[in-house]
Amino acid sequence: MFLTVLEQVRRRYQFVVVGYVVMPEHTHLLISEPQEMTPSTIMQALKLGFARRVIAEGKRGKLAGTSRSDSAPPRVWEKRFYDFNVWTSHKRVEKLRYMHRNPVKRGLVASPELWRWSSFRAYAFGEVGPVRVNEWQVLKMKTRPPAA
Repeated sequence: MFLTVLEQVRRRYQFVVVGYVVMPEHTHLLISEPQEMTPSTIMQALKLGFARRVIAEGKRGKLAGTSRSDSAPPRVWEKRFYDFNVWTSHKRVEKLRYMHRNPVKRGLVASPELWRWSSFRAYAFGEVGPVRVNEWQVLKMKTRPPAA
């Protein structure tokens, strides 16, 4: 469900997903600066879109452990996200390796290619997954009008 929302948000705001890993309680994203809006807008749209789906599925009883008998709205995400600017290809590779190895480090799988909710297989095997990775053609050169 999260990857479906990520792909929808990627298309809508025209940014590049360089890499992703969805873990049981958090996610790692490496994205470009979006054509429109800011990374904060992207995260807000992503978190809100996913939370709405989780809450709706919970109300329909389709997600285990999400039905609630009280009137308090369920909390899906923490309030903020941590961002880090990546300026070099060396740092990009370092971040991708860290992200893709996270499920292995946590003991969820024996090797990165076994984790279904990751961009690892796009890099290792050229597979197209639910989220388009490295689709740079969505970006257009940003230009400023000439100074007066």
